Amino acid sequence: MKIETSQIAQLPSRFGTFKIQAFKEGHKEHLAIYKEPLADIPVVRVHSECLTGDAIGSLKCDCRDQLEYALSAIEKHHGMVIYLRQEGRNIGLLNKVNAYSLQDEGLDTVEANHQLGFDADERTYEVVEHILNHFNIKKIKLLTNNPKKIESLEGIEIVERLPIVTLSNEHNEDYLKIKKAKMGHLY
Repeated sequence: MKIETSQIAQLPSRFGTFKIQAFKEGHKEHLAIYKEPLADIPVVRVHSECLTGDAIGSLKCDCRDQLEYALSAIEKHHGMVIYLRQEGRNIGLLNKVNAYSLQDEGLDTVEANHQLGFDADERTYEVVEHILNHFNIKKIKLLTNNPKKIESLEGIEIVERLPIVTLSNEHNEDYLKIKKAKMGHLY
């Protein structure tokens, strides 16, 4: 896997002052956001892009709440968020909006992806190990509810899984239930 790496830059934010570094994998550009000095065994969140949630504040998902929780945690514990450009569980923005339309007609998130010809979750995580190795990180405390992320990090020792618990709302309550029931998410 050929990955191009950017320089390191400062990122002052409302969550703290972080360092950032980009990693270009083919046409996708991912980001490592971290607090120095990194802990010996850092808290790490692997977060997939969600334009509607992260940037616009959609109430249909819990992505923004999870990202903000993670940014607060890495500020406090000197950890890292790896922001992966895998919009809509890696089906892209156009297909994600089409899946939203199918959800408006009564399908759940998994059924909508299947209707469009995709697996429930098309994301991959190979680049995560590359990024962690770049920072010489071999052991982490993984901030996730997704068992697929745990299983995918074969070359990294996960010493602890830390759950992300966010509040539901009337717009994402069923979505959160489906993630647990059909995708095996933990809480």
